[in-house]
Amino acid sequence: MTYAAQHLATPPSRDDVDRLPGAAVVEFGTPWCGHCQRAQPLIEQALKGRADVAHIKVEDGPGQRLGRTFGVKLWPTLVFLKNGQEVARLVRPQALQEVLDALQANAAPA
Repeated sequence: MTYAAQHLATPPSRDDVDRLPGAAVVEFGTPWCGHCQRAQPLIEQALKGRADVAHIKVEDGPGQRLGRTFGVKLWPTLVFLKNGQEVARLVRPQALQEVLDALQANAAPA
């Protein structure tokens, strides 16, 4: 799976996220968030050709539990996971290199 342009209609449960095999990026935000919109080209470019990384785009907000379990306070927040364990986190990334560096943390041997 590579870059996901749309938010999931139904977010996964925290248990599902914790059981994800391999590398994954869970992106929390909303379609109307200006910060989220500005970050999309960076995220898309970083994930281009990365079929080895699952990108899970979750709409966050009131009543959305998954974001609260990760302590999300600002959008977008990208949580980088390896075998369900957080290895890096970015809040409102401003540069492509930030996203690439966090992806590299995903690729490091566990």
